[in-house]
Amino acid sequence: MAHADGCTGKEDKMIITPATFHISAIPPQILDRIRAAGKDDFDNPLEVIVDEEGGSPLRCCLRPAAPGDRLALIAYQPFSRPGPYAEVGPVFIHAEGCAGYTEPSRYPSGYRDWATMIFRPYHFDGRMAYPAIAMVDGPQAEQAIETMFADPTIEFIHGRNVYAGCYMFAIHRPAPEPGS
Repeated sequence: MAHADGCTGKEDKMIITPATFHISAIPPQILDRIRAAGKDDFDNPLEVIVDEEGGSPLRCCLRPAAPGDRLALIAYQPFSRPGPYAEVGPVFIHAEGCAGYTEPSRYPSGYRDWATMIFRPYHFDGRMAYPAIAMVDGPQAEQAIETMFADPTIEFIHGRNVYAGCYMFAIHRPAPEPGS
């Protein structure tokens, strides 16, 4: 029987199953550089706001902000290579450093009950895989990821906010095991 934690129970032993995906928040080194500079990569100054009610989607630790969290809204480009899909958009981050996202082999629990996400898959040549784009609810996320990665031409997936289209996180295939 498979458990939500990626383990299967068998004869009183827990066997860890390999990760089928890797979730990436905005890399901490990028956020550290932006915070230290006091501006994002597009020269917008960091302006600290307080999320009084909570709920703003944080891209540093992949959870909704708690009431009273100090945030910054920055412009971010999630693509590491040039091309027509290398768009820039607004994202919320903690104004000061945080622990980041610490469970990359799991779908973010902070977004499990979030509104529907758009999963946009991209081919290895950088083109969007239009026929595979899907609107996904949190409880079906792993199945959608598995289905998209069943296509060997898909390199990565971007999770995006269904209402505003904003970038939320990246989903990659797991790194190959050493020696394989």
